[in-house]
Amino acid sequence: MKGNHSLGPLRAGLACALFLAQAACAQRLPLERIKLPPGFEISVFADDVPDARSLAVGKNDVLFVGSSVAESVYAVRYRGAKATRVSVLASKLRGPNGVALRDGALYVAETDRILRFDDIEARLDSPPQPVVVSDRFPRSPSHGRKFIRFGPDGWLYVPVGAPCNICEPDERYALISRIRPDGSGYEVFARGVRNTVGFDWDPRTKQLWFTDNGRDHLGDELPSDELNHAPKPGMHFGYPYCHQGDTADPEFGRKRACAEFSPPAAKLGPHVAALGMRFYTGSQFPPEYRNNIFIAEHGSWNRSKKIGYRIARVVVEGGRAVKHEVFAEGWLQNQSAWGRPVDLEVMPDGSLLVSDDSAGAIYRIAYNGK
Repeated sequence: MKGNHSLGPLRAGLACALFLAQAACAQRLPLERIKLPPGFEISVFADDVPDARSLAVGKNDVLFVGSSVAESVYAVRYRGAKATRVSVLASKLRGPNGVALRDGALYVAETDRILRFDDIEARLDSPPQPVVVSDRFPRSPSHGRKFIRFGPDGWLYVPVGAPCNICEPDERYALISRIRPDGSGYEVFARGVRNTVGFDWDPRTKQLWFTDNGRDHLGDELPSDELNHAPKPGMHFGYPYCHQGDTADPEFGRKRACAEFSPPAAKLGPHVAALGMRFYTGSQFPPEYRNNIFIAEHGSWNRSKKIGYRIARVVVEGGRAVKHEVFAEGWLQNQSAWGRPVDLEVMPDGSLLVSDDSAGAIYRIAYNGK
């Protein structure tokens, strides 16, 4: 289940063949194609993290990375703006996507259970066997990749996606749940959530915001992915009856009206595959970026003209999304994608990390003020 070796040149080469686009490997990641606002720059933080997905930053210059396709969890040690070593903490797990830290322990979300690796930062070279925190979650592989985070209330938030593209699932699915750190006290926080793979809390209000992926096969332009705001538990966001707050589902929409549900705070675009999101809480970026939401758009797979493959920025004021724009783009070139953003993390120095499961890389976006 675990390993403690570094990814040396041979392993990195094999990872490149297995998980990366061969052109990206040969060109060594063409970051000159990425467009950012004036004063910002992007660099490679780590380029040997196969299927890099969810991120969680530790206290002692280490970043933890979930990798569901590679079935592994990584520790990325770094110094300043660059990774110095990538090691495998655990392998042969069941879709280990989400990672979260609390009280020195690393929590890892598999498809159907939550694991905990105790005192992990002191044991990077000899990882402990994991403790099963909870195994109550369904094992459906459809939308089974779980993003997890600890909320301001101290509970661990765990989503369960719909086990289908569109269906009326039983009460175990299409929701965001929360459990205590020891796995007890299961509660459903929100329903009608088709598939969220990213959420965060506004540092000013402590209220939850999350992305949600819209259903497929309603054409190129419908429905939009959503940014949702859940200031309290018990809200329903429409799935499978209503999409993007105003579009009844052709099959299930006759059962319940869109007016019954909470509409999205922002429509993010049809099939952009909005995944990880973070409120920017650092001080490196200019003041107007503080408390903005940054969203990783993984990119469309079922649209005649591809969109997404970029980082979006949403300005939130008074509990409302008042501005939505592209912050970083260029992973999609002439309808050919060389990278796919997945998750983001604000680093202690105020820079913003971006994981890319297609390129097996993690990027660092910083502001140089020039």
